[in-house]
Amino acid sequence: MNPRILLVLVSCILSVLTGLTLSRRGAEAPAVRTRPLIGLSMDTLKEERWQKDRDLFVAAAGKLGADVEVLSANSSDTRQLADVEALITRKVDALVIIPKDAAAMAKAVNLAHQAGIPVLAYDRLITGCDLDLYITFDNVKVGELQAKFLADRLPATGTMRLLRIYGAKTDNNAKLFKQGQDNILQPLIAAGKVEVLHEDWADDWKPENAKKIINAAITKHGPGFDAILASNDGTAGGAIQALTEEGIAGKVLVTGQDADLAACQRLVQGTQTMTVYKPLHLLSQQAAELAVRLARRRPVIARDVSPNGEVDVPSVFLPIHAVTKDNLRETVIRDGLRSEKDVFGQ
Repeated sequence: MNPRILLVLVSCILSVLTGLTLSRRGAEAPAVRTRPLIGLSMDTLKEERWQKDRDLFVAAAGKLGADVEVLSANSSDTRQLADVEALITRKVDALVIIPKDAAAMAKAVNLAHQAGIPVLAYDRLITGCDLDLYITFDNVKVGELQAKFLADRLPATGTMRLLRIYGAKTDNNAKLFKQGQDNILQPLIAAGKVEVLHEDWADDWKPENAKKIINAAITKHGPGFDAILASNDGTAGGAIQALTEEGIAGKVLVTGQDADLAACQRLVQGTQTMTVYKPLHLLSQQAAELAVRLARRRPVIARDVSPNGEVDVPSVFLPIHAVTKDNLRETVIRDGLRSEKDVFGQ
């Protein structure tokens, strides 16, 4: 094991075992409860994916003997900070944050630490602070899977004409997805095998903003492009609305991420070409286990680290899978995320 990672591992374990994570910030641990109380601060519950995360996390924590108080910020930094302050006032034993803005939530982490509360960032990194723990999927790998799917389908002759939709600029994950995509695409662009006609960031990951990006691309370049590299299923859905209005849905390759039900149905229909399946049951289960261990001040093992601009945050990465119409049954349906009937209408 890399000595640097081992050092972080040992430091993380010792701080939880001895309470140094709390005492070094000059605060005492909250009073012991019969059942730990975990605060879950969420950016939004508007998307199906996050509703699923909430339900799975709360159920998993309950089975582990913990209670969860959930607050959703409706995509507002101000409200999310107020939510965290409310959870701190409730004297939660551990705090789990799904940040809207990676940098803005650094203040929330600092406030929690002043109250002696450890913080776990869930699926989105919080930057610029001494974050305790981070659990996610390998988000650079997500971008690589999306771009590799397109790279494997380059035209035999000529150049793939590509449109790119990135996620929200405020979401650190969106930057990591782009990094992974660039890892695959840049050599192909340099070799003249891929041409990016249009690219933009979709504010707040909103499908309507993704649709505007594709509408602008069609207005400027016409409908003669080969693929849309959309960073998640929501933005893919917005892009496909634009393609449908143009009469070319199903004729253009479209990527996605999250295996949303609507996206899985689009895979069957042929209007979306792929999605990245991130097993949410694994994420929520392991996040709940880590949160409960933090709440009970028990040792935590994290074998990786994620630089956040302030520290190397102890991190847990989970596996991901590229999904198409051909392997829906072997992935999202087999794992119980989606039902055969819901996806295939049977």
